[in-house]
Amino acid sequence: MTEISYINIQAASDTALIRTLGAFVKHHRVLQNKSQAQLAKEAGIVRSTLSLFENGENTSILVFIQLLRALKLLNMLQQFEIVHELSPLQLAKLEQSKKTRAGRIKSEDRKPEPKSDW
Repeated sequence: MTEISYINIQAASDTALIRTLGAFVKHHRVLQNKSQAQLAKEAGIVRSTLSLFENGENTSILVFIQLLRALKLLNMLQQFEIVHELSPLQLAKLEQSKKTRAGRIKSEDRKPEPKSDW
C-alpha cells in the first residue's frame, strides 16, 4: 500500500485515518485495474467525489460503503456486526429448563371418558 499503512491506528489522528481509508480504496481500485471513472460509475458517484475520497479530502460513510460494494469488499463491514453469544452458564440454564419428558395432565384439563354400555 503506501506509507500510510504503517501508522499506529490508536495514535493516528482523524485526518490520518481518513487518508488511510482513501489509500485503501485507491489501492484496491488499482489492484482491480479500474480507473477512477469506472469505479465511480459502478459506485454511483461522480469521479471528483472518488478523487477527493482517495486523497482524504472528502469523506462520507455512505460513499465509503458504495465504494466497498463496487470493489466487492463489502464483507469487510462484518467486523461491525453484533453477535450475541451465550455464556456457558446461560447455556446450562437453558438446557436445564428444557422438558425431558411429558408432564401429567391436570384433572381439570382431562377430557371426560365416555361411559360404557356394559
